[in-house]
Amino acid sequence: MELYFLGTNAGVPTLQRNVTSIGLRMLDERRALWLFDCGEGTQHQILSSPLKLSKLEKIFITHLHGDHVFGLPGLLSSRAYQGGTTPLTLYGPPGTERMISTAMELSQSRINYELTIVEHTGGKIFEDDSFIVESELLEHRIDSYGYRITEKDRPGSLDSAKLAEYGLKPGPLFGRLKRGETITLEDGTLVRPEDVLGAPKRGKIITILGDTRPCDHVRTLAQDADVLVHEATFMHDLADTAHEYYHSTAQEAAEAARASNVGQLILTHFSSRYKDEEQLRPLLEEAQELFPNTLLAIEHQLIPLASWKEGL
Repeated sequence: MELYFLGTNAGVPTLQRNVTSIGLRMLDERRALWLFDCGEGTQHQILSSPLKLSKLEKIFITHLHGDHVFGLPGLLSSRAYQGGTTPLTLYGPPGTERMISTAMELSQSRINYELTIVEHTGGKIFEDDSFIVESELLEHRIDSYGYRITEKDRPGSLDSAKLAEYGLKPGPLFGRLKRGETITLEDGTLVRPEDVLGAPKRGKIITILGDTRPCDHVRTLAQDADVLVHEATFMHDLADTAHEYYHSTAQEAAEAARASNVGQLILTHFSSRYKDEEQLRPLLEEAQELFPNTLLAIEHQLIPLASWKEGL
C-alpha cells in the first residue's frame, strides 16, 4: 500500500499547497484507491498524480468543514468521465448525504455509477476479507472523526522446498493452498496449508485523523499503528491558539505517536503561516525531538507503507 498526499494545507489553499486530501492506494489483488477527505481542487491534484479516479472505491470524510469537503461535488461528477463506472461508497458524519444530494440536485449533476453514502457516528464502519475500518469521534469545533484501517493478516509465502517434497508443481493447487484449503493428492496424501506455507504476513494498521485537539480517542485509534497521519496545524509556541481553534501542534502529534507506540508519524494540515518546506522544517524538528521517526507530508509524494515497526 502507498499513501499519496494531494493536499496538506489547513483552511484555504495557497500557492504552495492545496487543502486536505489523502489517497491510500492498494497495489496487490485489490488494485483500488481509497480517498480520505476531498478539499477544493482535489480532482485537479489527481490529474497531476499517478492516482486514477477509475480505481476509486471508497471515500472517507473526517468532518464537514469546507477545506475537507468542498471538492466532493466536482470529483463525484467528473469521476465517470475518467472511466469510473464501478460502485463508489462514501463514508462521513451525519449531514454528508444532505450536503452531497443538495449540491447534485441544484446543479442538476448526473452520475452513471452507483453511489452509496454511509453516515456514521463511529465504531466499525466497514469490514471485508481484507480490511477493517473503525472510526472514533475526535475533539473539534464540529464533529470530526479519525479512521483506523486494519489490514488483516495474509497467508505466508509458499515454501518451494516443501512443495517439491510433495511433488507439487505450479498450478491451481497452489492457489487453493494459499486460500487456506487442504488438498488431496492422487495417492491420497493430505496437504494442509500449514504444511507448505511460511508464517502469516502481519497486516498493516494505518490511522488517519481528522482535525482535533489532543484527546483520548486519538490514542484509541492510533494504538500500535504502523503509520499515524496526524494534523500539526501549528508549532508549540502557538499551543494556546491551537487549543482555541481545536487543533494540535507538532509536539502534541509527536506526544500522541509516542504514547500510542506507532511506527511512523506523518504530519499534515499545516497553517498557511508556514509557507514552504523550509518554514515547515521547524515543525518537523519539534516533533522529531520527541518522536524521531516523523515525516512531513509533502504533496505529490508517494510514501510506501511497510510494516514500519518490524524495521525499528
